[in-house]
Amino acid sequence: MSEPTPKSGSQNLSNANWLELVRQQVGSLRYGVVEIVVHDSRVIQIEKTERLRLDKASGENFSKD
Repeated sequence: MSEPTPKSGSQNLSNANWLELVRQQVGSLRYGVVEIVVHDSRVIQIEKTERLRLDKASGENFSKD
């Protein structure tokens, strides 16, 4: 469920407003992780992993009995 932020050929995250990109990714999550990848002190990639949580009531409907 990892979803790397796409980069166009001419777009480089170090030149873009990477902080705003991180805010957008965090704002679109309910449960999950936003990971920032840095190489040579430059942000080169932003990844988002989203989790889907089931409440206990719906989880009890799937017993193995």
